[in-house]
Amino acid sequence: MVSLQHLCSAGKTLALCAALFVFGQCLLQRAACGDDTRPNVIFILMDDMGYGDVGCYGATKVKTPNIDRMAAEGYRFTDFHTAASICSPSRAAFLTGAYPQRAGLYMGISPKREAHWFLGLNPHEITIAEQFKRQGYVTAMVGKWHLGFVEKFSYFQQGFDHYYGAPSNMGHDKRFYDGAEVVYENTPLKQLTRLYTQRMVKHIEDFKDQPFFIYFAHNYPHTPYQSGPKFKGSSQDGVRGDVIQEADWGIGEILSALEANGLLDNTMVIFSSDNGPVKQTYSNPYSGTKFVSLEGGHRVPFIIYWRGKLQESAVIDTPVNAMDVFPTLSELIGVPLPTDRVYDGVSLTPLFTGNPIGRSKDEPFFYYNCENLQAVRVGDWKLHLPRTQQQIPFWARKRQKPIETARLYNLVTDVVEQTDVAAEHPERVSQLMALAEATRSKLGEFGRRGSEQRPTGTLFPEIPILSNQAQDWDCLTDFQKGRGKSEFKSTGGKRNRK
Repeated sequence: MVSLQHLCSAGKTLALCAALFVFGQCLLQRAACGDDTRPNVIFILMDDMGYGDVGCYGATKVKTPNIDRMAAEGYRFTDFHTAASICSPSRAAFLTGAYPQRAGLYMGISPKREAHWFLGLNPHEITIAEQFKRQGYVTAMVGKWHLGFVEKFSYFQQGFDHYYGAPSNMGHDKRFYDGAEVVYENTPLKQLTRLYTQRMVKHIEDFKDQPFFIYFAHNYPHTPYQSGPKFKGSSQDGVRGDVIQEADWGIGEILSALEANGLLDNTMVIFSSDNGPVKQTYSNPYSGTKFVSLEGGHRVPFIIYWRGKLQESAVIDTPVNAMDVFPTLSELIGVPLPTDRVYDGVSLTPLFTGNPIGRSKDEPFFYYNCENLQAVRVGDWKLHLPRTQQQIPFWARKRQKPIETARLYNLVTDVVEQTDVAAEHPERVSQLMALAEATRSKLGEFGRRGSEQRPTGTLFPEIPILSNQAQDWDCLTDFQKGRGKSEFKSTGGKRNRK
């Protein structure tokens, strides 16, 4: 299949191009076309799912017919990037439309980490759920939050009416909630996908008479995982493959519930992952995994499915990223972007009419890892920047080594990023290095804030907000750590959501 943006230039008739244009305008201006029904949106975000983890992206050991169906009948993107290669900052970018460094939540936070348990997504950040609320939608979240572990930073403070699921990594906190109530002290891993699927179906049935937005952030295939009994041994890739196939089954049940309630033609479903996988084999054909700034850490599946509305199924090779979700959905439901802040994404709705998006192919994309800007991409060129051992976050130190001089790769001819051509293109290296330095001054770098960074959410404004390097916190005095240490220790390091 060809890229959608090439439809009109690839010999399609003028009549088809005109029809696509009129059709797309109807999607974005439904009232003008005699239909004021507001579309529902379900955003499905997997956890640690790599580019090569589903059938339509090349997986051979698992079967994902429902995800593949959405790709075959919708838009499958081949050049989609998350804004971070770990959980917390990646999720912040999806929900706010800004680089995590701009939104203030660039670190991977944990309720077990003394330096970070009191941090979260700043309540002053505007999430996509709040955009939907402005338009009268009911909003719900199912699954993993990981953007703050106390009530001030909870989903209820960020635009969601309903919550159901395990909000943390299971290794951080095993509790499972229904609203504000703990219903399982230890999340039943074998039942997880079934529980999530049942609640998604219930939401669809409960909300069918009003417009809704549901953010379904599955905890799988992040470890620990267990498949349900019916899916044990169902794949050719062990337990991890089994849980992916069970998740695909759940997505099929969600689509069936939409159809049974007459909602499938009026519901956009988006499917993606928060970052790359933990093993290289699931990143194929790209190098790298979760935690790193190689393509495998950031490039993941991204599918937009809307039966009967996105009529020309297509494989789209336009580079897009996590920050594009916010402006896309805002435009879709007719709510303007807030004017008091900077956004790093653009709307993808022009693709619905066969037109290019409002971003030049030469606009850079920045690969941050916590505070450290590690790479810059412009077009087909990607420059890995010099980095010291101290700048590399602790989670990446087994997978990354310091880089003394910049390394340049062409992502068209070298998708695995193995052939450094910096010596052959010194002018391009200089150009990308200059872009990196300008961005550091705005979005920050290891040990220094940027001029355009918004505040990190914190319970204790007097306590320093530090990177993910344990030694930076450890060298502070008890006085400097203040309530971050004293209140953490008073509960034995176990934080409640209240």
